[in-house]
Amino acid sequence: MFEECIKESKPIPDFSDTDDYQVSLTLRGEIQDPIFLQFLEKIGRKTLASFTTKDFLLLDSLHKGIPAPPDSADRITRLLDHGAIERVGKGKYVLAKSFYALAGKKGVYTRKKGLDRETNKALLLKHIQGNKKTGSRLEDLLQVLPSLTNHQVQTLLRELKKEEAVYVIGKTRGALWFPGNG
Repeated sequence: MFEECIKESKPIPDFSDTDDYQVSLTLRGEIQDPIFLQFLEKIGRKTLASFTTKDFLLLDSLHKGIPAPPDSADRITRLLDHGAIERVGKGKYVLAKSFYALAGKKGVYTRKKGLDRETNKALLLKHIQGNKKTGSRLEDLLQVLPSLTNHQVQTLLRELKKEEAVYVIGKTRGALWFPGNG
């Protein structure tokens, strides 16, 4: 039942009115997202036939922007192998690029996937160069890449420092980043 609803891009069955004495099931028949339906068809009937209910529930969750549950590692590997999803970070996944292409939302894919490492470093460097007289605080650099964590931005800064593209004066919150190889 769950599989068929997801395969047909319909809302999953609703058991919310179930109690200790009776089971209440609501099935809705409207197609939520025809593009998601096309995406599933593009994956292929043979491949879909090998998917389990857990696979379909995971695809549906990712489609709705809900993170993959921690206990779904085996399902994730399978969906990655079939090209249905892509890894965008540690423990983060999105539907494959082909879904966003079908939907005409390539920009949304890029936003969800995130920029590549070198582009992120270039953005940080550009900001630092633009503030070369006063320096850039980590707090400002975090605003340049809001989708990254504090740790991820610091890692990029360490790489830029190792490449001698930037240097830092000070430590902790008062540290200032400058361009060049001071």
